[in-house]
Amino acid sequence: MPLNAGPNILKRLLWVDCVGAAVAGVAVIALSGWLSALEGIPEGVLLFTGAVNLLYACYSFSLAVRAERPPRRIALLVVANLAWAPVCIGLAAAFSATATPFGYVHLVGEAVYVGGLGVLEWRHRALLVTAAPG
Repeated sequence: MPLNAGPNILKRLLWVDCVGAAVAGVAVIALSGWLSALEGIPEGVLLFTGAVNLLYACYSFSLAVRAERPPRRIALLVVANLAWAPVCIGLAAAFSATATPFGYVHLVGEAVYVGGLGVLEWRHRALLVTAAPG
């Protein structure tokens, strides 16, 4: 999303966030056995990351559907995004002996995605306290 995107697009960041987390969570859980072999990351770790994504999707969805969003809850969402990014990097480092390039792309890509969303959500938090029209 371009940094000069209009306010209405930015106001929909919470939807991008919750849909992205839900899709990632469902996909990682559903494909955990296959992904484990492909990525060289233990299946239990992938199930954990998938479950975290689903829990996160539920929280961000609970904000996205609200017309008015408490600023503290937006801040908590940002903190969660910014906290998950280093966890993903840490997992990539922890499994560096076994992870394949696909595993690194998955974990580092997720770190960049959630970290970028966290930065955008923080930068535009004043816009996110109310839902986009229509």
